[in-house]
This record gives sequence, structure tokens and C-alpha cells, in this order.
Amino acid sequence: MNIITIIPARYASTRFPGKPLIDIEGKSMIQRVYEQAKQARQISEVVVATDDQRIVDHLTSLNIPYVMTDASHQSGTDRCAEAAMHIKADAVINLQGDEPFIDPGQIDAIAQLLNEGARIATLVKPITISEELFNPNKPKVVLSSGGQALYFSRSAIPHLRNIPEQDWVNHHTYFKHIGIYGYDKGTLQRLSKLGISSLEQAECLEQLRWLENGFSITCAITDQESYSIDTPEDYRNLALRR
Repeated sequence: MNIITIIPARYASTRFPGKPLIDIEGKSMIQRVYEQAKQARQISEVVVATDDQRIVDHLTSLNIPYVMTDASHQSGTDRCAEAAMHIKADAVINLQGDEPFIDPGQIDAIAQLLNEGARIATLVKPITISEELFNPNKPKVVLSSGGQALYFSRSAIPHLRNIPEQDWVNHHTYFKHIGIYGYDKGTLQRLSKLGISSLEQAECLEQLRWLENGFSITCAITDQESYSIDTPEDYRNLALRR
């Protein structure tokens, strides 16, 4: 199967304008994401999908391939869907442009699920500390016995009745969602045509739109942590961490 990685990168981020071009120890964030993606072994090509000439100019200076997309897209999925129409591929991995430290092995894990027949694939990681479990900015996911996503939520799910909340992580295996997706090309195009769903509106989680419309999401479990840079605070914290 010919699998490509597309990195959606928009300049006008609401929470952190211009973040694809921020400097991280001498390299832009988008350059670091691209270089990590290129190390994945099961990917034939890596392309950036953007809507801004400033990002295009930067990518051109680094000889990084790109596709210019419409500025009106509301999600990375929609941006990937447009870009994929211009690239020959059987499947697409949507790698967020704010994941400069993504482990290439995580990309290959998604590719493996696609090679095994998954129509939509993503990653989850066990939660071991209560702070993450109850953080609404860390989406949680409940899995079926076969590894399919049953539901995503910003709340701690499932609720453990008659057990103090601070002890929940010691009595059940909880998973947080790692925001990287893979899709076969036909499914990606169908997803991009779906309207916003009621569950998506309630939780502000796009993947609920897919579940609500009957699509199945296959999950692989990873032990690798990811650190996305979504806000200026994340960027400041990165400097402290490093």
C-alpha cells in the first residue's frame, strides 16, 4: 500500500498565530515535524498542506514539498483531503503540524494498521496520573475488546462508581488520545463531506463526528509520550523542559 504523510499547517491559528514558523533550537517547528516524519519507514512521501504564502516561502527555502490549499478549511482533515486529491496514494496519515517531537515509530504504527485494513486509524496511550485523567485538554478514549474506539471525551471515562476519583487510575486502564490519524483515501474524502455533528459540538472533538456517522476508528496503543505545541504557553513550557 502506498501511504503518504500530509502535515496540515496554517498560519492563522486562533490560539497561536504563526506557530509553524516558531523557532525551536535553530529550526522551525514545521521543519522539525517534517524531518521526524521522513524517518518513518512505511511512508513513501511527506508533504505539507498549507494556505499561507509565508509558510510556502519558508518551505521552498528548505526544499520541503507542499500543496497550497484553501484558506477556508475548518479542520486539518479537510485540508488533508484537498491536498490528497493532488497526490497519488492509497492512504494518508494526517500528522499535526504542532508535533515537532513525534516518534517516527508512531507514524509507522498507524501505517501498519492501514496495511492491515483499518479505514481510520489513530493512537492511544495509557494514563497513569490523575492530573491527565481529569484534564479536559487531554481527550480520553474508551476502547472495545478489539481495539476500536467506542467514544472520545474530554471527561474521565468510564466513571468508576464507589471509588474515590483520586484512585481511579489504580483501578482501571484509562487511555488518552494521541492526535495523529490515518485514513484510506476514499474514507478521507467521505469524512471531509460530513457536517458537524451534535456530539462533536458538545465535546469539540472532530472524531466524534465520524463515530456518530457510523465510521469505525481502529486504535493502536503506544507507550511513547508526545508533546504538541498548541499555545504560547506550551512553547514557554518547552523552553523550561529543555
